[in-house]
Amino acid sequence: MTNAGRGGLLDLVERDRVHECDGYGPAGLCVRVVGVADLPTRVGRFQIVAFWNNRDAKEHVAMVHGDVMGAEEVPTRLHSECLTGDVMGSLRCDCRDQLLEGLRLIQSMERGILLYLRQEGRGIGLINKIRAYGLQDQGLDTVEANLALGFRDDERDYAVAAHMLQSLVVKSVRLITNNPNKISQLEQYGVKVAGRIPHVIPPNDYNKFYLETKAKRSGHYIDMEGKPHLAEQSDPVMVDGMDGPAEENPAETDARGRPTGPA
Repeated sequence: MTNAGRGGLLDLVERDRVHECDGYGPAGLCVRVVGVADLPTRVGRFQIVAFWNNRDAKEHVAMVHGDVMGAEEVPTRLHSECLTGDVMGSLRCDCRDQLLEGLRLIQSMERGILLYLRQEGRGIGLINKIRAYGLQDQGLDTVEANLALGFRDDERDYAVAAHMLQSLVVKSVRLITNNPNKISQLEQYGVKVAGRIPHVIPPNDYNKFYLETKAKRSGHYIDMEGKPHLAEQSDPVMVDGMDGPAEENPAETDARGRPTGPA
């Protein structure tokens, strides 16, 4: 990050000391930038930006690489907290791989942002996620387990992400995701999504069913059944049942899954 970029982020703390707004989403969620620091990591150096919000005590952060303020089409990853995966290395999900590969991808580009959102267990919390794991041990899939506990398939709301991006003065994003719900919610909250960068992680023996459920029941852009290779799916990663050689770079698409760039 240049000195100008670093200084610009630090200026946001002073700007937001008196920030108040009507907020985003049905809960009127409003955030403030309250801290900025350098954060060297195993995958590269970032600026970490801390956000306060008026809704609850959850502390969300942004991992920023390069100069993003005022920029358009900023590669952006929304990553929901997963203690069991991110910290403990659970193989029941692909969360840790998604986090690390997302950070690596952003580091490989001129600029980018990863928003780390405190929405454990698709928004149901850590205790309920472990309860859902217990139901999955009895044969339910991830969607069925959430429903059995009285929740929706996915309780996450991305109003906080939309306000965080607005606070960072980002004009538009290219979203690193396989989840169409993230795109639709950001657009609903006024964020311009200029395109999508696929983010497919290879399955292991423990999370293959979890990934299949994402594709079949939650609409994620993941081909797990050996269907013809989809234009909106990442090429560098091969999953079981897919034919054809892997390519070096991900195939970018627009926000609706249409390929961009040369044919």
